[in-house]
Amino acid sequence: MKISYQLLISSMLVVFVGCNSKSKTSDTTPTKTVITKKTITFADFKKIKGVDNVQDVPFELFTKLDSVRFFVAPVKDAAHLKIAYNKLDNYYGFEEFDDFYSIHYSINNTISNSIEAFVLKSEFTPAFELTLQGVDLYEIRSSQFKEAQDLKNKSFNKYGTIIEVAEQEFKTASKKRIDEVLVKNPHIKLKGNNWVYTDNTKETVITQHENVATEDGLLSNEYIGQSPYLHLEVFKESSVETTDIYYSFYNVRSSAHFQIFTGGYPQILPKKNWISYMVSNSDAGSDFGVSKYLEKSYNQENLLYVNFTNFKIADQTKAFWADNETFYAEAYPTNSAPSIGKKQKAAFIKITLKADLFRIKKTDYNPYRNWPY
Repeated sequence: MKISYQLLISSMLVVFVGCNSKSKTSDTTPTKTVITKKTITFADFKKIKGVDNVQDVPFELFTKLDSVRFFVAPVKDAAHLKIAYNKLDNYYGFEEFDDFYSIHYSINNTISNSIEAFVLKSEFTPAFELTLQGVDLYEIRSSQFKEAQDLKNKSFNKYGTIIEVAEQEFKTASKKRIDEVLVKNPHIKLKGNNWVYTDNTKETVITQHENVATEDGLLSNEYIGQSPYLHLEVFKESSVETTDIYYSFYNVRSSAHFQIFTGGYPQILPKKNWISYMVSNSDAGSDFGVSKYLEKSYNQENLLYVNFTNFKIADQTKAFWADNETFYAEAYPTNSAPSIGKKQKAAFIKITLKADLFRIKKTDYNPYRNWPY
């Protein structure tokens, strides 16, 4: 009896443990939860006034993706809408979060139909962080070689090469620049509203460039300095009604009237009588021009003009020639712009003209035009 009782107890324990184990397995089985995300539209985003003035935008955003995601909140598991990228769309950034930017976006470019959305930092680049990496520096809109305008050729390789270089190369090359440094002429002083050149006791008023005067005659000019080699005085002239700025050259020894001008701050190459400039174009990209001063006729011969499309010039006064073919300048991508407390990322370019670019070739002479191609 005693043995039978023990066997019975053992059997009951086995059955109990077995049942208990089964119960535990059942309790720990994970519950499958199916999350169905709501399909959203632009109507699910907060409506806003929209951007009337781009100057009020803290920073703009740009993307290289074919499509981007708009989130209703600055969290990665928030509902979002995927839309195709349109190069005509503007993404105006207003706030920065850990992984997101808040933007104001006008649907179909209609300001009255604008929303606030949140976009991933990984999908966009703010304007102040844009670089020249991947940019086609050779792309041009138009050019002019001497008197021949070219609207068909869209590459600078016809005239030379252009590459991005390191800041250290730019700084090292600047120490060996060969263009002139303009110096102030102590005989030119501002008297009243006019710049006056004084030679002994004779005073000559320097006449402003009349070709850019406005209808009401308002014009401002600023004395920049003298080219010791060309013996010309340089003035920066601008109208109060336009954004155009010219650098005008005057020969104060023979007369105080306008002689020639450039569209940007001049770099002067002595002995070759070259005057060049590189400046941001108010319409697209930047302009690079080279002309030759004709001293006998007090005139200039246009040698080359190029309108680059994919970059703008940072500080045109810092551009320089390292030798007769090599030109350096500080630049930014076309869409680059500073923001509050954020500076643009500077880049540096080197232009190398073909060594024989301006050399006269007999085989290139056209008897019907009286100038060499």
